[in-house]
Amino acid sequence: MKIVYRGGEGEIVEKKSRFIATVQPVNSEEEALEFIAAMKKKYWNATHNCSAFVVGEHYEIQRCSDDGEPQGTAGRPMLDVLLGEEIHNAAVVVTRYFGGTLLGTGGLVRAYSKAVQEGLRGSAVIDKREGALLSIRTDYNGIGKIQYLLGQRGLSIIDSEYTDSVAVQTLVPQEQLQELRDAVTEATSGRAEFTAEEAVRFAFLDGEPLVFRD
Repeated sequence: MKIVYRGGEGEIVEKKSRFIATVQPVNSEEEALEFIAAMKKKYWNATHNCSAFVVGEHYEIQRCSDDGEPQGTAGRPMLDVLLGEEIHNAAVVVTRYFGGTLLGTGGLVRAYSKAVQEGLRGSAVIDKREGALLSIRTDYNGIGKIQYLLGQRGLSIIDSEYTDSVAVQTLVPQEQLQELRDAVTEATSGRAEFTAEEAVRFAFLDGEPLVFRD
């Protein structure tokens, strides 16, 4: 599930009109409405503060507002960007300062869509997955085989400990878990021990693991 881990901003200029997109993670409709109200207060002198938000694992709540722009030229295109990027639990406000030149219906749709895309680029978006934090202990003969199996599957070792044996910890997507356990057992002839397995949700941000236990 793709979510906004850390909100951000992006800005574009179209025919002297400024479009400032502010993106924020939200977990409820109330949070989204509070965020929108705060942005309207911050940019009280703007021509428009258009908004869109999605909440829920299956996009149960979807709302958008044109805030005075021609109907369907702002809020809906903004919402379509969030849905098209498959982003959950996020709100965006695009603030417009009119530059004196009309953009037309198509121009407005493109400008508001592009502004949201810029806002998302300025944010930290992660892909949160169901899986397990898996700990494996083996002897020194088996660690090379385990490293090879993890590398084959694009899985990273996020922690390791070398004593009289070797212990490694990795994050495994749920759909790969049983297959990996079977492969490790076979490759090490049963000498590897699975010492811990914790169900988590996880993601990577700039190569660093993020673990969610909620």
